Amino acid sequence: MNFENILVAVDFSETSQRALEAAEDLARRCGAKLHLLHSHPIQFLSSSPYAPVLPVYHFDDLDAAARKQLHAWREEHCAKELDVVEHLSEEPPSLAIVDMAEELGADLIVIGTRGLTGLKHVLLGSVAERVVQGAKCPVLTIK
Repeated sequence: MNFENILVAVDFSETSQRALEAAEDLARRCGAKLHLLHSHPIQFLSSSPYAPVLPVYHFDDLDAAARKQLHAWREEHCAKELDVVEHLSEEPPSLAIVDMAEELGADLIVIGTRGLTGLKHVLLGSVAERVVQGAKCPVLTIK
């Protein structure tokens, strides 16, 4: 199978580093463009009119910090000869990954798993599981 666009979801964990390594290997073999996606959803904890209001610059600071960390991760972990593009999203991770894959016309999504077990898995599921269910292209999960 020949891949042109590979999307790899990164959350800066050891698991996502392994996913990135696998994606890099595939990208190198196929001459594919590698897309790094980090999702940092903005969560509003209350809809009460008495809840504290965060200033707009707070969200800009969060975005800038995520962008800086993604760029640093790319520089640290990605081979220089690869064509790598960075993407940020404020959507929940599974939705961001599926949406970005469709937008890019990705041939493959590579994502790490965290290995939730027991009741926690039953209640929360996993991002990787939701991506596998929602993606229109193949998904490679890395444990």
